[in-house]
Amino acid sequence: MKNPALTRDTEKFLSLVDSNMLTAEELHAAEFAAQARGIDMEVILIREYGLPRHVLLKALSNYYNCPFIEYDERTPIPPELLSGLNEERPSITKWFPVIKDGDTVIIATNNPKDPEVLDEVTRFIKAKKYEFWVALKEDIGWFIQDFLHAPPGQLIGTERTGLAYWRNTMAHWRTRLACYRTDMAKARTDLAFLRWGLGLVAISNALMRTHKSRSIYYFYFSLMAVGLLLGAFGLTGYLKIRKTRMKPPEHQTLVEVTAATLHFLENYHFIEGISTKPSIKKSMLARLGDFLAGHSTIIYPSPASRERTHLARERNVLASQRTIAGCYRTIYARARTGLAFIRTGVSFTSLGLGLIKYFGFSLLSIYDAMLVVAGILMVTDGLLWYLPVRKEQSEIPRCVVPDY
Repeated sequence: MKNPALTRDTEKFLSLVDSNMLTAEELHAAEFAAQARGIDMEVILIREYGLPRHVLLKALSNYYNCPFIEYDERTPIPPELLSGLNEERPSITKWFPVIKDGDTVIIATNNPKDPEVLDEVTRFIKAKKYEFWVALKEDIGWFIQDFLHAPPGQLIGTERTGLAYWRNTMAHWRTRLACYRTDMAKARTDLAFLRWGLGLVAISNALMRTHKSRSIYYFYFSLMAVGLLLGAFGLTGYLKIRKTRMKPPEHQTLVEVTAATLHFLENYHFIEGISTKPSIKKSMLARLGDFLAGHSTIIYPSPASRERTHLARERNVLASQRTIAGCYRTIYARARTGLAFIRTGVSFTSLGLGLIKYFGFSLLSIYDAMLVVAGILMVTDGLLWYLPVRKEQSEIPRCVVPDY
């Protein structure tokens, strides 16, 4: 016979005393603490007395004489059970449809004997038979948040879909950045051909002026022709990169699109008490890198079945860091390409002016002038590639690695 002094909340967990999981005094103390603080007794027993969730569920199962069910974000809830269901009523009376087995719908509820729950279930869920399984209030709340499309930040299972979408978005952008870097590497390769070609033109030009023997002029002209062909080949490849649909965008465009791919942090990462200092750097990309520092944390979830969601958040933050790093690599690939042009342009401009100065003006000075003009164009184009990146050099953020 039950002790009449016990309340229903205490009666539900009386088997914990019988199984020596708690003493009667601890059970009463837990009930008093729950009433005094206005929270569920389940929370007190789990967080302050360290009782496993399955132990509480077994006690509730024995009390209500029914099976129990624990929250798991992997539970395949049939969509037809959720049609027309909103989170308001299930949140109040603590129930949620979890399984459909033929004509029977299994309902998770904190109180399988509550007539109000039965009335609501029959109004919202159409089925021939109903079966009620007991669940913790917190678990039912997670089922509701997971499957009834709560606002972002409160989602659990469906949140992973959103996070996966953003990871794909960032992966697409990193792939595009890799394509840009490949294009710029090809441009530098074409520049090497152009450099070789102009170098052969310069060498053959100098040899023709220093060696007056006409018998080997054909060799020098052949060398110059090879140089012109190599230069034309390199220039054609470079111009193709410049004109192609995949041509590298401007520096600011790279940064702005990278920032747009990090927009998901506003909806999925609510981390309080971030200790990082606000960034005062002028570079937008550097500020983005510092912004991620506060989100590079490890969160220990409860229950363990939510861990995949939190790990998904961590993967997104790491993907964000890789995206920013990819943007930096692309920007510096632009800078390297620009510096290669500047270096080559200065060399050939100097060489062309030196040849004109040393040999004076003649018919072959056309080639000297060609070296000077090509060099000036290279320097100009190289500056257009390099100067926008110059301000990023002193603004690179530190890479923050989370502590495990």
